[in-house]
Amino acid sequence: MASTLFIGRIITMEEGAPRGGVNGAGESEPAPDAVLVEGDRIVAVGRQEEVRALARADAEVVELGTRCLMPGLIEPHGHPSAAAVLMSDYVLDIRPVTLTTADDVMAVLRAEVGAKPGGVCANGWDPLLQKGLINPTIEVLDELAGATPLVILHNSGHSVYFNSAAAAVAGVTDATPDPAGASFGRDANGRLTGVGYEAGAVFQVAGPVLSRAQGDFVRVFRDELVRVNRAGVTTIADLSWEASTQAGLDAVRAEHSLTARLRLYEMSAPGARASVPVGYGDDVVRQIGVKTWADGSPWIGNIATSFAYLDTPATRAMGLEPGHRGALNFDREQIVAIARQYASEGWQLACHAHGDLAIDATLDAWQQVIEENHLTDHRFRLEHVGAMTPAQFERAAALGVCVSIFADHVYYWGEVLVDDLFGPEHGGRWADTAAALAAGLEPTFHNDGTVTPLEPFRNMATAMTRRTRSGRVLDQATGIDLVDALRAHTTSAAKQLFAEDIVGSITPGKYADLVVIDRDPFAVTPVQLAETRVLATYFAGELVFGSSAP
Repeated sequence: MASTLFIGRIITMEEGAPRGGVNGAGESEPAPDAVLVEGDRIVAVGRQEEVRALARADAEVVELGTRCLMPGLIEPHGHPSAAAVLMSDYVLDIRPVTLTTADDVMAVLRAEVGAKPGGVCANGWDPLLQKGLINPTIEVLDELAGATPLVILHNSGHSVYFNSAAAAVAGVTDATPDPAGASFGRDANGRLTGVGYEAGAVFQVAGPVLSRAQGDFVRVFRDELVRVNRAGVTTIADLSWEASTQAGLDAVRAEHSLTARLRLYEMSAPGARASVPVGYGDDVVRQIGVKTWADGSPWIGNIATSFAYLDTPATRAMGLEPGHRGALNFDREQIVAIARQYASEGWQLACHAHGDLAIDATLDAWQQVIEENHLTDHRFRLEHVGAMTPAQFERAAALGVCVSIFADHVYYWGEVLVDDLFGPEHGGRWADTAAALAAGLEPTFHNDGTVTPLEPFRNMATAMTRRTRSGRVLDQATGIDLVDALRAHTTSAAKQLFAEDIVGSITPGKYADLVVIDRDPFAVTPVQLAETRVLATYFAGELVFGSSAP
């Protein structure tokens, strides 16, 4: 077994552990400055002179110097199996973090169509950030691509645009029924308009065009794990897991050792059952939950809110009528029916819910199912919760429901939320982490697959400052402190994934999933925290990214 001794600045994230000479009770106490790893486990944490005495003579000694050692970070709401495909060289990246203008987007689309007559899939369409883009009709895309199948995924992942050739390849016609919880856009005569909404429609249209990437799954998934480790992430949840992907994952594991732990949430379907027994897997890959979508994305107008969207040039460009309110994908009774299918077997439920009405419907349904099944430590999860109110956070806490917050919405779309979509009352308090903490919850942060880059430290900084990319502060909600921000990607995230006994803190007996960063989070400003660089990532004691050298 390999042995590694880390010496220097250590942030263990253990409750009450001393940081900078002060423990959780505010008492002076020496902070640990040494961690000993044997094989895949942490075996000792403490003062250097004590821990050195326990190390083997052949142990590798890593002197941290100005660097800092932390627990490996946890992304509790990712989509690694989908991101592996969408971030591969089979898909054109047009996300607003890559292309900033409408002209750029259209130029690369035209070039790709000319270069790939067999079919093009692009990911990242976002008119709210790429000003000047207009959501395309099937006629516009037919003119652009002709006989080349063209599929364009919205950056949110909640809608897809396609031309006639792509519809034909997917077998989607005017007579195709809407998938459960999803729909295809149709005109007054029932003809397809070239848009699909929500997961069922997105997968149905995009699947054939993406089949080549799926056929290269071992390579593209390994590439995705490299991106995950580069961000310091050692555990990632997959909130859109499909049973059909299991064979691909098995092939990956047969050829390579995984470098991140996976926690899988299978997509639900009315009348369905999970494809495997509850808890199927091991400490590296385990299927623990089921995912449902109560509503959609704020960026396409289909989140279920008690308040209307603003009437602005942005909402009119989205095709929203004055006074528009989004609708539920599934109503309360449908959510109850879906939850019953899985909760009685012991599955953790996760539900995408942005609008306050979607959150109410989900909590109503889950309360019924929790009471029917006498559930206690179920840790059902509400995902994203952009418009969740303080009262709803309190109700969630009383029901034993967790929340995972998309803090990066504030950074990238903060101005859009306030000025273009919802105004200061609702947009200004979007992703209100402080209210979640005040209710007694342990919120987590995420980046939601390819929607925004995997950037945990920026999530933390944004939740602390509520500052947008342009520097504006959304001060209708308050920021949080650093410790709670760090917990959201470490201990709280581990607990949300039922993994707190094996990861999330630097604790003897837990796996040696660790990250070395270039600065001490307790010695920098939030702005500087956001720019933290990951220098090395260790998974189960093995260096999987970067270098152990200073």
